[in-house]
Amino acid sequence: MAISASEVKRLRDLTGAGMMDCKKALAEAGGEVDKAVDILRTKGLAGLEKRAGRAVKEGIVESYIHSTGNIGVLVEIDCETDFVARSDDFRAFAHDVAMQIAAAKPAYVTRDDVPEDIVAHERSLFEAQALESGKPEKVIGKIVDGKMEKFYEAVCLLEQPFIKDGDLMVAQLLGGLAAKVGENIEIRRFARFQVGEATAEE
Repeated sequence: MAISASEVKRLRDLTGAGMMDCKKALAEAGGEVDKAVDILRTKGLAGLEKRAGRAVKEGIVESYIHSTGNIGVLVEIDCETDFVARSDDFRAFAHDVAMQIAAAKPAYVTRDDVPEDIVAHERSLFEAQALESGKPEKVIGKIVDGKMEKFYEAVCLLEQPFIKDGDLMVAQLLGGLAAKVGENIEIRRFARFQVGEATAEE
């Protein structure tokens, strides 16, 4: 069904979600705005754009030590108010994120954090692999783009499938909590330690 620009605008005004997300939600809801709002909230997309610029000066540092004692994680997760930082939902999210880092070994929070030289190196490797396999040059760009998406999924925390629910990305988990508490939430930084693992200096 055709979705009008005015309907998309109305949904954006109500939720603060992105234009394309609003359009998809309206299509999924058969044009019913109330249903579309629920769809966006379920996906954790409602209000994200409106909240994105708001300062996050509260939060917690969560720790997780694996039962074997050989893997440990510290992660800083920030929000707007101390009230939310002390809430059970926020603390449960922080614990889940720390467990995610322990299990999935991300190296960065977002793809924007990946240094340009590493991105260039990975792209060149994937291009060389595609050429070596004899793929036609016209499809190599698409192949490389696909492999880069897999690379980001492996090394970027927010793009990883959530360990407790593979249908959810960590970014969606964060978005769901942000929508629920009505605040901007940011995973600021983390450190993962594993016994016997070489450090950058070694």
